[in-house]
Amino acid sequence: MITDPTILFLISSEGYFGVENMLVNLGVALSRQECRCVVGVFCDARFPHTEIGERASARGLEVEIVPCSGRFDWRAVAGIRKLLDKHQVDVLHTHGYKADIYGGMASWGRRLGLVATCHNWPHSSRSMRAYAALDRLVLRTFDRVVVVSDTVGAILRYSGISDRKLRTIANGVEVERFQYAQPSLKSSSSTLSVVGFVGRLVPGKGADVLLRAAPRVLNRYPNSRFVLVGDGPARQELESLASQLGVTDRVLFAGVREDMPQVYRSFDLLVLPSFCEAMPMCVLEAMAAGKPVIATRVGAVPRLIEEDKTGMLIELGDVAGLSAAILNLLEAPERAQRLGKNGQLRAAEHFSADAMACEYAQLYSEVSKRRDGREKKPHPSTDGGNTPSRSTREIAASRDFNTN
Repeated sequence: MITDPTILFLISSEGYFGVENMLVNLGVALSRQECRCVVGVFCDARFPHTEIGERASARGLEVEIVPCSGRFDWRAVAGIRKLLDKHQVDVLHTHGYKADIYGGMASWGRRLGLVATCHNWPHSSRSMRAYAALDRLVLRTFDRVVVVSDTVGAILRYSGISDRKLRTIANGVEVERFQYAQPSLKSSSSTLSVVGFVGRLVPGKGADVLLRAAPRVLNRYPNSRFVLVGDGPARQELESLASQLGVTDRVLFAGVREDMPQVYRSFDLLVLPSFCEAMPMCVLEAMAAGKPVIATRVGAVPRLIEEDKTGMLIELGDVAGLSAAILNLLEAPERAQRLGKNGQLRAAEHFSADAMACEYAQLYSEVSKRRDGREKKPHPSTDGGNTPSRSTREIAASRDFNTN
């Protein structure tokens, strides 16, 4: 079994959201465990979206940009293969259908471990559903496939991926970054009540449900404010809805923020009325910040939110239920504080970045056992050019799209 493995993460991103956040947290935590982590980011000249590269670099991770134009680009496959050689990669870890497909092709015939994390699949269009179906076919060739919710695991099993390849690993958050931050949206002495939402402004995230619940809350607590953090194609529609509801002056569309620990500490509570989730990072981060959470019963959310212990659960699209839950916490600040404290303890004990990294490190160790036992050669940057032959894994050459 190898020691100090080199992991190449591969991701195609549309911004810096939950998946990107999780990947950076994982890379930083793995680095503390003596894994060498490189973040490979696809870059389309039309829609670059390399924000994750900037965030990863700022956190001390190595970053590589993978140029990729159009729906399919063989040069991107060649570029990934060059990175595998350049960094002497032991495990390729992909995130998302594009990374799975390109990474699977680039690793074909290579003796390295192949791991994917399936966070969720978009189903908003026929083309996206087609990509998701192709993704699940490609994932049959991977050594291990990680899921963060039972819902995603069930889909993969139905698609023909065997149980022995599947592993459930919860997302993790660096609790300390959120626990001791200072509020940035209001002063610590302010009596303003802030109801927060964090996520992409897209259909299905439920921001419209929160806005529809706002009038009833404001009728009872006019000194409340609703803060929506994030951006997306539905922003203009949501701003129009706020205007129609007459709550524009009580709603702040804060856009994308880089001071999220401070933002969470500014909230009195977080609301996520999403219609589809796997294991949302915003819920974990709010818990780490000691804030109570109101969220819908979707994906792995019930694993995070224990009713009346760490937060409150509501049903999909239940505007009346959401406004009642918000009012419940605003009317009983001592209860909100108790739920927030319990959530913080739960995040620290069960959903820390280090705990997540330990499970992934074990997974990498499992796939690395296919190596032939020889020592891994030092990286060229540290061996002075005298590099012995690299050891190998006895895997990918025999992969077949029809095997489980």
